[in-house]
Amino acid sequence: MHILLANDDGYLAPGLAALYAALAPLARITVIAPEQNHSGASNSLTLQRPLSVFEAREGVQKGFRFVNGTPTDCVHIALTGLLDEKPDLVVSGINQGQNMGEDVLYSGTVAAAIEGFLLGIPAIAFSQVDKGWTHLDAAARVARDIVERYIARPAAEPFLLNVNIPSLPFEHLRGYRATRLGKRHPSQPVIKQVNPRGETNYWIGATGDARDASEGTDFHATGEGFVSLTPLQLDLTHRGQLEQINQWLA
Repeated sequence: MHILLANDDGYLAPGLAALYAALAPLARITVIAPEQNHSGASNSLTLQRPLSVFEAREGVQKGFRFVNGTPTDCVHIALTGLLDEKPDLVVSGINQGQNMGEDVLYSGTVAAAIEGFLLGIPAIAFSQVDKGWTHLDAAARVARDIVERYIARPAAEPFLLNVNIPSLPFEHLRGYRATRLGKRHPSQPVIKQVNPRGETNYWIGATGDARDASEGTDFHATGEGFVSLTPLQLDLTHRGQLEQINQWLA
């Protein structure tokens, strides 16, 4: 088993190191992660300049390779030319903060997994619900358990799985639930600031609270102390509106 690891918090992030340590006993691991934090980068590719790949020479990250680009860049480069052979699984994370509901449209963590899936490799994205890396050891144990389950019973075709882990001690986690994506309220307003030159700057506001956290959603499961596993698909076609569009075109 050969696993490619990536993330969006950067190659120095504690979540990536914990994930590597948890999965190293299970498989041959290759780490290719962003040089810097790219949270919210979504599926962006860097097309306006060339990219460089470096290798960490010391610390717990020794041997990790990192790219001066986005999470999607990392996985794309790895699978389309950098690696001599394609991995069996792409794993992204462990992210600092949840990726639930509409978060998956913005998340660099999920985007790295999506890129693997688009290129034909099964992929899993792992995120902790709260920021701050609290109980990261428990999240790493969960990640290892889920990957072990995949190794024991590999899927017949590539899949894309989004996993959110409550920031709790391992013994306080209540188990696993298969879920659907919930929904959020709109984001908070932008925050305006005036810089020393008198120019107005804008900070993107915080994400909105959960609007649909009903039973069966990722929000509900994690709120109850369960690990949420949400299978994702990439077909965005609104099939219910096809007939209306055909009427416009008639």
